[in-house]
Amino acid sequence: MEEAIKKSEILIEALPYIKEFFNKVIVIKFGGSSLHDRALRTSVLRDMVFMRYAGMRPVLVHGGGPDISKRLEQENIQTRFVDGLRVTCERSMGVVDSVLMGINRELVHEINGLGGEAFGLSGKENNMIQAVQREADGRLGYVGSIAAIDTTVLERLIDTSMIPVICPVGRGRDGSIYNINADEAASSLAVAMDAEKFVLMTNVRGVMNDRERQDSLFHSLTLESLNRLIEEGAITGGMLPKVRACVNALEGGVRKAHVVEAALPHALLLEIFTDKGIGTEIIAG
Repeated sequence: MEEAIKKSEILIEALPYIKEFFNKVIVIKFGGSSLHDRALRTSVLRDMVFMRYAGMRPVLVHGGGPDISKRLEQENIQTRFVDGLRVTCERSMGVVDSVLMGINRELVHEINGLGGEAFGLSGKENNMIQAVQREADGRLGYVGSIAAIDTTVLERLIDTSMIPVICPVGRGRDGSIYNINADEAASSLAVAMDAEKFVLMTNVRGVMNDRERQDSLFHSLTLESLNRLIEEGAITGGMLPKVRACVNALEGGVRKAHVVEAALPHALLLEIFTDKGIGTEIIAG
């Protein structure tokens, strides 16, 4: 009986959030090593299916860095990074595209198996992600920046209760395809779709003052305080491009950004449907 009462209390706590975010777009970026953990991946995708049945409109943007590196090694193609971005020659771009499409199909299949309705898309299709070559003295090759986004197909999908699953690949005016940083792609899609929330699933608890101390987690930050932490050098390494993606989303009109550890069971639901959350919530004001 006590267990049943606790469950009912959880549902009551979630009710105002279900009401507040009903019919709202939530863009979620999920990638990295977390994609390889079957149980973890299933937990994240099941949370997304729950969100859809609760009336939200989740959109998933995925990465695939570890899989890409592994395939490039198998193809005897050297992997190099400049400022955290993978140098992408024409041959390796083909590998990137192939690997991401494979991951995309797997995620769509798994979401459908969990009772959701997902549809896989590449940003290079339907003029969705329009890209230009990233300015880096030609050192990066086929690495792109986002010039524009067309959300027509995405809006049609979410209007029919589908969960779009998106590969971060763009197409240039010359027809070339470009490797787009997944955090950047997800952030820009959140802005273009006027999303209520932008959620980054990571391998750490959230934005922390000291990665070695769990109690240094920032549960809530304003855009101003986040920018101050960046300027002071308190945020470094792999977290830096992630928080910059959050800044881009908030400055583009997204209401809230969240940085959440994917490895925590039902991290998405706990962050969105509970009073305190488990990661870092970032707001514009």
